[in-house]
Amino acid sequence: MSSKRQTIEQKRAAQAYKDVTNVDNVDQQYRAELGRKYNSLARSAPALVQSNGLGQALAFWRAKAGRDKKGEHWLLYSHVSTWVMQELKADPQEALLEWVVQQDTQTYRRATTETMAYLNWLKRFAEALLPESAANEQ
Repeated sequence: MSSKRQTIEQKRAAQAYKDVTNVDNVDQQYRAELGRKYNSLARSAPALVQSNGLGQALAFWRAKAGRDKKGEHWLLYSHVSTWVMQELKADPQEALLEWVVQQDTQTYRRATTETMAYLNWLKRFAEALLPESAANEQ
């Protein structure tokens, strides 16, 4: 069982690494600013999910994104949504927020567990690869 778990962890890590490195490729003009904002958001994301629940965290990210499909909130929401929908073998065309509110308690918990595991990798790679917030720079 441990080898299968390690394989899942490796898949999570690979996807999180890819997602974080792609943040730098979004918009050259705002690259550093977006990296800082995404880093800050990714670092706080696990705590947000744990304290408020998956549905509320997803709704918060979507609401903060508004129509901006290039900002940090949308990027984080789409990274989490794509990963979790893929891992739970759900329809990839459906958004995670809409999907998760229609699920039973067991599936909701499974989605939350998968989200937390993925966010832990995303958080670590954001800390390692993206610039820190201006308050932390010297």
